[in-house]
Amino acid sequence: MAQGYAHPEVLVETDWVAQHLNDPKIRIVEVDVDTSAYDQGHIPGAVGWNYKTQLQQPVVRDVPSKADFEKLMGQSGIDNNTTVILYGDNNNWFAAYAFWLLKYYGHKDAKLMNGGRAKWLAEKRPTTTEVPRHAAKTYRAQEPNQNIRAYRDQILTALLQKKPIALVDVRSPAEYSGQLLAPENLPQEGAQRGGHIPGAANIPWATAVNQDGTFKSAEELRQLYQSKGLVPNKEVIAYCRIGERSAHTWFVLSQLLGYPNVRNYDGSWTEWGSVVGAPIER
Repeated sequence: MAQGYAHPEVLVETDWVAQHLNDPKIRIVEVDVDTSAYDQGHIPGAVGWNYKTQLQQPVVRDVPSKADFEKLMGQSGIDNNTTVILYGDNNNWFAAYAFWLLKYYGHKDAKLMNGGRAKWLAEKRPTTTEVPRHAAKTYRAQEPNQNIRAYRDQILTALLQKKPIALVDVRSPAEYSGQLLAPENLPQEGAQRGGHIPGAANIPWATAVNQDGTFKSAEELRQLYQSKGLVPNKEVIAYCRIGERSAHTWFVLSQLLGYPNVRNYDGSWTEWGSVVGAPIER
């Protein structure tokens, strides 16, 4: 069901994935918040990516380098022509972050499995603990697409110059207000101060999904974001705590609603809430 999305091709249903488990042109990749989930059982043939060790640099706080990204893709049996199907727990938090990363490095054909890991398990579809061995391939990344990424100084400059950007804080209301520094079920770490970036609207990421983890229809999503001032003709910057929930909202706005100018601020609150002199509202 396309549900009126601008780019329906970026979503596939669990049925579709079940029918393409042995398709050599496709690579299924699981990325979870709970990095032990993959080992407990995953879609047959799916590769597991660890967001802590493979989707960020271990020392410098940054996305993987171009060379590391190429290595990860190649080791996963992915070349430039492979269709990559991403899914994970928490309604595709880190799967959406991986999708954003693939687009940052110019991968053409990437999709999210609608409903993620929870929907696959709820439908009692097959899982395995066997780790697949895919033949390594050569992968060539493009230069990073800086149009989909926001940096601290860009936002600071925009605030100082009163530029008409629309900031969206996709964390929980308790994080937005400064009461919490992290989601309740995750460790309270990452920022020195609580609160939000001045002028940011609070639209929690989870309001974009249905109870079964699938995305709401385009019409519902449009009403949700436009009622809070997030309109397509503005530059929109999404942030959360470490950039994965905001990648989920970036996916909704840029891919499902077709907003032309959406950036993910992956430094997010962990960076902003620790910077000396960064303006904060509570």
